[in-house]
Parts: sequence; C-alpha cells; structure tokens
Amino acid sequence: MDIVEVLADAIRVAIGPLAAAYALAAVGLNLQFGYTGLLNFGHVAFLMVGAYGTAITVDQGGPLWLGLLVGVAAAVALGLLFGLPTLRLRADYLAIVTIAAAEVLRILIRGPGEDSLTRGVFGIQRFGNDFFDLNPFPNGEYGIGRVSFTERGLWVLTVAWALVAVFTVLVVLLTRSPWGRVLRAIREDEDAARSLGKNVFVLKLQSLVIGGVIGAFSGMLLAIDRQSVNPDSYLPVVTFAIYTVLILGGPASRLGPIVGAVLYWFVIQFTEGFAREAIRAGWIPESVLDETDIGALRFALVGLGLMLLMIFRPQGILGKREEVLIDAQ
Repeated sequence: MDIVEVLADAIRVAIGPLAAAYALAAVGLNLQFGYTGLLNFGHVAFLMVGAYGTAITVDQGGPLWLGLLVGVAAAVALGLLFGLPTLRLRADYLAIVTIAAAEVLRILIRGPGEDSLTRGVFGIQRFGNDFFDLNPFPNGEYGIGRVSFTERGLWVLTVAWALVAVFTVLVVLLTRSPWGRVLRAIREDEDAARSLGKNVFVLKLQSLVIGGVIGAFSGMLLAIDRQSVNPDSYLPVVTFAIYTVLILGGPASRLGPIVGAVLYWFVIQFTEGFAREAIRAGWIPESVLDETDIGALRFALVGLGLMLLMIFRPQGILGKREEVLIDAQ
C-alpha cells in the first residue's frame, strides 16, 4: 500500500477548488444559519442559479463578466422569492419552502429539451474559456512533492481561495457591525429584537439574500472549473453536505467554514483512497468490502463522525457553545 500517495491525494482534494467552493458556500450559509438562525434547506438552489446564470449568458454569446452579474442577479431574485412569503413565519416554513423550491427549480431546469436555454438533462459545457484565458501561470506542474497541480488547477485554486478570503472578511466585518449584532439578537430572541424597534423581517431577508449571493459565487466557481453545468449536480444532498461542512467547522465562527471544508474533503478522499488500497493489498477481503461499496462507506464514516461531534462537541471545532444554544428563526 502506498500510504504516501493516499495522503497526497487527500491533501490535494482538501486544498483544491472543490473544497474551496464548499468553503465559500458554507460562508454564505454561515451568515444565514450561524449568525441569523435561518433554516435554509435549499442553499443548493443559490449555487444552481449562479452557475446557470453564468453558463446561459456565455452560451448565448455574452461575455463572462456579464454572466457573473446575471448569476448574482438570479441569486438576489431567488433570495427574495424564498424570503418574502416565508420569513414572517416560523423556521419550519422557510425550511420546507426552500428545500421544496430548490427541487422544483431543478426539475424545471431539467425538463426542457436539448434546444432550450438550459439544455435540459444534457446541461451546458465549455463556457469558461474566457476565465482560463486570463491564467497567468505558465504550463507545468506546481506544488511540493506529490501534492501538485497543473497550471490550470493552480489558477482555479488561486481564484477560489481568494474568493473565500474576500467573502470571509466581508462576513466578519458585517457581523461585527451594528447590523450584524442585530442579526445575532434576532437569532437569539426575535421578539425581543422586534420590541426594540428593529425591522426583523427586512434584516432576515437581507441576510438570506447576501448569503445566497455568496453561495451563487460558489456555484459559478464550480461550474467554471468543471466547464459544465448539469441539473443532476444540484441535488438536495449538496445542501446537507454544506451543512456538514459548517457544523464540522463551527457555526457562527469566522474560520469554521474553511476548516470544515478542508477536514470534510480530506476525510472523504482519505477514506476512499485508503479503503481502495487496502482492498487491492488484500488487507480487506472483497467478501467484506467491495470497491463499489467504498462510496457509501466514506459517507457513512463522515456521518458517524458528525454524530460523535454533535454528542461531544455540538458547537463544532471552532464554534462556541453559546452560539448553538439558540432556537432557529
């Protein structure tokens, strides 16, 4: 067994564009759930509209920068659509509406044929060439030892973690401001905040929209990296993976989404690589575990780890216990 290669693969994934995109999505969810207490179970819809807004615009002949603006506008519109009918009600209604609306939207995008704007089940490919044309890195491999990236991967990696840094700083500044302190008050006692004259509905709507826009940038990043968008990439399980990332790192913590994303993808990739190598080396008989079962095994182990974390440290790795002892709004 080549344990060094297994570790190298796990580290590559843990610091790669996929982990950065999940960290970015978790930063947006952290503002909604961690700081405001909003149970948004349809966060993947923001990733989807951001990705499709960009892809459709470029596919129809528009420049990439316009596609990014369209993706942001679509996320704002979706946040208003989610929030206006539900944010005056209890948390359960927002959770139900968001998860149902996200799935309805995905099915609507999936439904039309290949000649439609969304291209139905076929999706849209190769719309990020303008982004890769800006790549400043010469051809070659970059990294240390076996942990290396191509010039294309390094470019995506650089932009991805730069976006994570920018939006993390933005959320920190927002939550330290008077606006952010009111969000925390709403999370802890909505009625008390309302009794002090705060417009709770508008503030919750603002949090939902801003967090959704950050999530849309995550969707754009993933779509450009893959040069593809497909409706089946935006299943509800993606939302719960982002929640797992946030809970691992710690809700309402500054670096929680980053630490959670890196740890989540390291464990996922290491488990898969280690199990595959153990089967090939004969350490694990195929009668006990087959290679086709590894995908299920890695998520089962992550689920077990998450259960233990919720039992012994429900605030996550970097979170504070008092931050999670609240009722979702």
